[in-house]
Amino acid sequence: MKVKFVKSLLSGVLLLGSSLNATAADQTILNASYDIARELFAAYNPIFAEHWKEETGKSIEIKQSHAGSSAQARSILQGMPADLVTFNQVTDVQILHDRGNLIPENWKTLLPNNSSPYYSTTAFLVRKGNPKNIHDWGDLAKDDVASVFPNPKTSGNGRYTYLAALGYAQKTFGKENEAKQDAFLKTFLKNVAVFDTGGRGATTSFVERGIGDVLITFESEVNNIRHQYGEDKYEVIVPKTSILAEFPVAVVEKNAKKHNTLDVSKEYLNYLYSEKAQRLLAGFNYRVHNEKVKAEFADKFPQVDLLTVEQIVGDWDTAMKTQFNSGAKLDQLQRR
Repeated sequence: MKVKFVKSLLSGVLLLGSSLNATAADQTILNASYDIARELFAAYNPIFAEHWKEETGKSIEIKQSHAGSSAQARSILQGMPADLVTFNQVTDVQILHDRGNLIPENWKTLLPNNSSPYYSTTAFLVRKGNPKNIHDWGDLAKDDVASVFPNPKTSGNGRYTYLAALGYAQKTFGKENEAKQDAFLKTFLKNVAVFDTGGRGATTSFVERGIGDVLITFESEVNNIRHQYGEDKYEVIVPKTSILAEFPVAVVEKNAKKHNTLDVSKEYLNYLYSEKAQRLLAGFNYRVHNEKVKAEFADKFPQVDLLTVEQIVGDWDTAMKTQFNSGAKLDQLQRR
């Protein structure tokens, strides 16, 4: 079982077909998604295919492509024929409009919750017994702690981690005290043992290669890893303060119209808001918006002070310009 899972972790961009009857599917769509969503959409696709068959009488084949969210956006701009995207960062969706005019300008208003059917936060996975006594962001700046998380330059997951650490520093030292914020972030970054390009690469480094004392990634991922590899080997730490990580979705309308898949692509995303899909998402340790499902899974998700990107840096455009672009704060902190 573990061997099969590890093989999926090591794959880069992977295409998977899913349908009730793939050999005779009436339509085919391609979902370009973020790196650690393989298992989630492998479970969702048959549910949607059944729903679509019941609603329309048509069968659907659903193909998947998985890599870092930013890498996926670049691939689509370079010609990958995705009908829709399920990403983990707003800017990676927005760029499809700004640089390719592939999606509508108002894409965020086309579905509820800013077109984010589910959300998560950033959490920690430590080895059993928590030998380095890691409980909050401040512990990640200790001299003897080595952390693992994906590169913020290539991964939306990594950008959320960096911004969550910045939000903690602002709350701890004061938003105006940039000197102390920078000192914390510099040590935090210095303690990174490896910067993988995506979330699954970071998971592999920590779990399979034994690198680092703590893996920093989405709450959903750390819980899934603990379940997969054994509760006797790992512990999940959810810090008291973290970040609201939204998972925006959009139909790549220019491609979908060309493929004559606009209606099914829209429904694929819309159905993520259904009670059945929301329950599936919660089962994969994602936080959801459906009130009934939230109540059912309330004990599963600890209370967290969730800071938004807007509270920390203003908006995603500002985040990219001030923190992640070439020569911005991230580069400066790593050079010092």
